Amino acid sequence: MASDRAIKDILEQVDNQPFLPQAVLDLALWAADYYLCGPGQVLEVGVPHGRGLRPRTYRHFILTPKGLTYFSVGTKDGSLATPNRLGPKQLLALDSLVKVGDGLSQSDLALSTERFQTALLHGITGSGKTEIYLRLAKETIRSGRRVLILVPEIGLTSAAARAFRGLFGSSVAIQHSGLSARQRHAQWTRIRAGEVDLVVGTRSAVFTPMDNIGLVVVDEEHDGSYKQEENPRYHGRDVAVMRAKQAGALVVLGAATPSLESYHHAIRGRYELISLTKRISDQGLPAIQIVDMKEEFAEQGGEVVLSRALATGIRARLDRHEQVIILLNRRGFAASVFCRECGGTAECPNCSVSLTIHRTSGRVRCHYCGHSRLVPTRCQACQGEYLEFSGLGTERVELEVRQRCPEARVSRMDRDTMAHRGAADEVLTRFGRGEIDILVGTQMVAKGHDFPNVTLVGVVSADVGLGVSDFRAGERTFQLLTQVAGRAGRGSRPGETIVQTINPNHYSIRHACLQNYEAFYREEIQFRQAMRYPPTLGLINLIVRGRSEAAAMGDGFRLVEALQRLVRTEWILGPALAPLSRLKGQHRVQVLAKGDHRIRLGEIVEAALEELPRIRRRISVDVDPVFVS
Repeated sequence: MASDRAIKDILEQVDNQPFLPQAVLDLALWAADYYLCGPGQVLEVGVPHGRGLRPRTYRHFILTPKGLTYFSVGTKDGSLATPNRLGPKQLLALDSLVKVGDGLSQSDLALSTERFQTALLHGITGSGKTEIYLRLAKETIRSGRRVLILVPEIGLTSAAARAFRGLFGSSVAIQHSGLSARQRHAQWTRIRAGEVDLVVGTRSAVFTPMDNIGLVVVDEEHDGSYKQEENPRYHGRDVAVMRAKQAGALVVLGAATPSLESYHHAIRGRYELISLTKRISDQGLPAIQIVDMKEEFAEQGGEVVLSRALATGIRARLDRHEQVIILLNRRGFAASVFCRECGGTAECPNCSVSLTIHRTSGRVRCHYCGHSRLVPTRCQACQGEYLEFSGLGTERVELEVRQRCPEARVSRMDRDTMAHRGAADEVLTRFGRGEIDILVGTQMVAKGHDFPNVTLVGVVSADVGLGVSDFRAGERTFQLLTQVAGRAGRGSRPGETIVQTINPNHYSIRHACLQNYEAFYREEIQFRQAMRYPPTLGLINLIVRGRSEAAAMGDGFRLVEALQRLVRTEWILGPALAPLSRLKGQHRVQVLAKGDHRIRLGEIVEAALEELPRIRRRISVDVDPVFVS
């Protein structure tokens, strides 16, 4: 039906450039296809939220002789921006020549050759990986192209940004979720306008609206934080490799403890392997002492928090005005509260996990759904009064350190103490200035920090991650121990690491203490091959949710039947109860799909899901899972 309304003329276009570069759209389409999710879900990751994205109009009022007010809508200064008549590559070449001043030689302009290459930079802690990133970035920007630097944690962005701003000044931008909506939008707008040469950010920054990327760096590429655990379940490192491929750029994956996937690609020739085996400083790697806590328990009795060796080491560093880092990768005061009469534990009503005790707040809390209540004084099952705490957390370690060293300045760094914006930066800055003597924390204290006055690192319960029902448990334990050990002895004074464990002969702990990645890889890859786990083949984890266990299991069987009709040489395992069988009130059943060809495996899963439209919304799909839980 035609409208009798007059169609108005278009006065001007709102934007003189696309909202997102074509490179970001292409990347989002690839990620949506690979991770079996919607393109809109992917695009939403890289676009800042909030009012800042609403179109801004500027009204210019003019008082006419008749007393009427006239207004026009346009840019802030009232003028139109004229469209560029030069092509994008012509503008790039002109921009490069203007920046240099005296011009560029013909050989230098060959530097803009767009060739994709992936390099794995395997460098021990303190070997100078950051210096290599800086030099590569300088050369890339000098050639007229741009740089993307990814780091795994928000707490690492400030230090990285400071290093790059020292070279490139205000042409560096930051992108991560810790910024306020206004800050993130302001940075994002500068990037989109082409005012930025280098972006530092966490995983979502891989979708930053930056054109003409020549270098992508993924620092600490092994870190699990690069994997997003909710839709879209993308891996920032792998998407970064694809972005570099689409841009014809160099991508550098840096780590002291590479992921098995990256190292596997490197030794098979898919990535170029570059090894840094020595520290920049004259100091070697820290001396590492393993303390068998079974002997400590037998000799001291009860639950020992700090071994005699670690307690003595802390005292010696305080006397010499040196600093100490203590790692325990578990939050709270204690892991669980149990009844001595019936053996029951305080469990979350929504999730199949024990509640963690937080002494500071006087509450027990679920770290999955957030449920909390006051610390119980009686057993809910039998009303018994004899309750005990079991398992250590960072709160308990902090209390023990304060009691043993009352004169020491102690701070704790975990998700409970770092909840507000800027808290991590504040603590790390104070620690760097020497205002904190002992820093206790979870894995936050292990990653990428450089404090020359730290000469002792203590690891409490080094094996805490080995009990997790996940095929990557050994790899994560090795990586965490190696990383945190590398925080010691980075200055002129020698470092020492003391590792407390009840399982000193486990290969991940043994090889981490020897700082021997190759030996660990050889043992771990044998386990992966025998059990048919990545990186030797592809894996997709499917979680089926239901209101009851029976409902979830029934849908799980329907999914498996659909998959089995499509497989050729692939393996389908399940359905079975997921390791975390109940989460946020929903029952969970797990199905694992394995195959030699990742693309083919994804096609099978997608086809099976299309056959099950009624239950599709109750199925979570995780391609290349980092955590299987």
